Amino acid sequence: MTTERVIVVGAGIGGLVAALELAAAGVEVLVIEQATAVGGKMREVQIAGQALDAGPTVFTMRWVFEELFDRIGERLEDHLTLHPAQTLARHAWDPPSGSAASAPQWLDLFADIERSVDAIGAFAGAAEARRYRNFCARAQGIYQTLEQPFLRSTRPNPVSLAGRVGLRGLPGLARISPFTTMWGALGQHFRDPRLRQLFGRYATYCGSSPFAATATLMLVAHVEREGVWRVEGGMHRIATTLATLCSARGVQFRLGTAVREITKRGGQAGGVRLDHGELIEAAAVVFNGDVAALANGLLGAAAKRAAPPVPVAQRSLSALTWNLVAPTGGFPLLHHNVFFSHDYAAEFKDIFTHGHLPTDPTVYICAQDRADADTADNGAERLLCLVNAPPIGDTRPLSPEEIASCEQRTFRMLARCGLQVGRNPAACVTTTPNDFERLFPATGGALYGQAAHGWRASFTRPGSLSRIPGLLLAGGSTHPGPGVPMAALSGSLAAQAFLAQRSSG
Repeated sequence: MTTERVIVVGAGIGGLVAALELAAAGVEVLVIEQATAVGGKMREVQIAGQALDAGPTVFTMRWVFEELFDRIGERLEDHLTLHPAQTLARHAWDPPSGSAASAPQWLDLFADIERSVDAIGAFAGAAEARRYRNFCARAQGIYQTLEQPFLRSTRPNPVSLAGRVGLRGLPGLARISPFTTMWGALGQHFRDPRLRQLFGRYATYCGSSPFAATATLMLVAHVEREGVWRVEGGMHRIATTLATLCSARGVQFRLGTAVREITKRGGQAGGVRLDHGELIEAAAVVFNGDVAALANGLLGAAAKRAAPPVPVAQRSLSALTWNLVAPTGGFPLLHHNVFFSHDYAAEFKDIFTHGHLPTDPTVYICAQDRADADTADNGAERLLCLVNAPPIGDTRPLSPEEIASCEQRTFRMLARCGLQVGRNPAACVTTTPNDFERLFPATGGALYGQAAHGWRASFTRPGSLSRIPGLLLAGGSTHPGPGVPMAALSGSLAAQAFLAQRSSG
């Protein structure tokens, strides 16, 4: 046995970052991934010979990757080409039934706050533009309060968080609004219901409902305003780039290989057993999968107590997605587009209370061949269309009829907003909560781990140190939370935890 070896189970972003940082520190690393490609949720699909992103589409918090590359002696810009978005997203609203409106309503938000202020003023009036400035200041304050003591630190509890911010930081900690819902806090800033809907959507970045999530998630608005980048070659390029850097530092990969169990030796994690029975021993194991898989016993009885189970009622959002190569017309799409439902509260009640697909869904579209302007060439383009869905892929799988009905409602709503999509079933890949459950077992299709509902949720995500010595955790279901930069931070925290234990022991 190589006592220094660390096995990373799962080649998602958290696992790749952990492997890269460990290898850069001289540790022997083996990454085992059941899929045939790296990336985890940052995956891509092939349609008509073209690659389409089928997972995350928004790249923010660039500093996370700049610092990572700096730690391993590289420069981010030497490996990835990133294009800053001047327009963050285009937001449209389905005209009410019977409305006399002759054109779709839409609002663009920009990286430049002054352009956004002007756009909001033209869209909803000068008073709302002033309120937007106040909202930005509040979101920035929340982010600045939490970046160092929460996002960059091992999993805190309320007492340790207060200790980390210190006496001088307590006023800021009080202003993060942990006991107010996001929707309630937005009502303090905006009178126009469309703006509450727009900024409430940031709760879904963490797989949560704005009506149940803490107002602390308003910090996501600041993160996005600080910068959104398009990755040349697609988001999946991030994963393949990290994997290439890992290989250059000696990391070994075994793709298309499933782990049957995480084994224990001497009271701590001692390696893994593969599906075909092979035992591989190690000094430590980093599990980069949803922690629900551990608690449900999918990685063996020895690892079952590594993390607490995630009750079905506390799961985050799933999604119903359509990847298409299709011609479009009638609406000037940008790279990121959101088409809002009439009744936001009813949408989340459908999902989280009734457990079915929304009757009136909000639709996100990533037009992957577009940038900050309507640059369509009237040919077929690569699209990812997404609606939020309940995480019930393992408890009440959605029927083909339910999925087809939601698809019809979705594209009819887009048509009412002016967007025509020339769909061809042969050039479309549909992914349902049932499919996400198969890809990420024990989640029901939940894509973000535990929902951020209530102030306790942020403190109940497992940290990098599991309940089993030698078993470290990384990924979007662990601290500091879901999303590409957060998953990367979790991988760094797991690597740092192993290196700290090695140096002290």
